[in-house]
Amino acid sequence: MPFVQLIEFKTSRIDEFNATVDAWLKESAGWRTSTRAQMGEDRDQPGTYVQVVEFPSYEAAMENSDRPETAKFAEKLAALCDGPARFRNLDVTRIEEM
Repeated sequence: MPFVQLIEFKTSRIDEFNATVDAWLKESAGWRTSTRAQMGEDRDQPGTYVQVVEFPSYEAAMENSDRPETAKFAEKLAALCDGPARFRNLDVTRIEEM
């Protein structure tokens, strides 16, 4: 069953945040288990973002989370945020292609 993690965070340092994500994508190529990610900025709350990260399964997401490299990456991102991120962990129960 597919699994999605929603991460809501605030940052005034989005360019640094994106550069950190870009470096992570290069570093983790070949072993990361996420299959897709999207990020959007809230139109009603500038500086507030939601990232949607897709995994083939909950188990794959946990495999990714358990890696020490992932923990270091998360620490780097947290340092660029204006407060703690909020996480939602969702089992995908329905997919519709539009």
